[in-house]
Amino acid sequence: PADPAAAELAGGAAPEAVARRSPASPWGWAALAEAARDSAADEMTVYAFARVGYHRSLDLLRRNGWKGWGLVPWEHEPNRGFLRALWALSVAAGRIGEAEEQERCAQFLRDSSETAYQVLAQPAG
Repeated sequence: PADPAAAELAGGAAPEAVARRSPASPWGWAALAEAARDSAADEMTVYAFARVGYHRSLDLLRRNGWKGWGLVPWEHEPNRGFLRALWALSVAAGRIGEAEEQERCAQFLRDSSETAYQVLAQPAG
């Protein structure tokens, strides 16, 4: 289903405020992880935010019929919170030296949505 946090974030709401108001929101946690990463916060903080977003996302996907495998299309906008949290977790895992988790999460992203991988893995700039 649509995540109201996505509209709040698009409207300029602070990620921390969104995550506090909607703690089950994958979008809120993904945005919080990305904001922490972009502000050069401690890598363990970024990792923790991304991991929460990832697990909140899995809970939401499963409640809505996903069986733990298969496509999670980028083109369906409500999926983007999960896909962004998954990519943030991959990046954060790499930065704390968890190479296996980094690779597993990157492959999970590609298996879920190649489009998401192509969009999210592009260098900023």
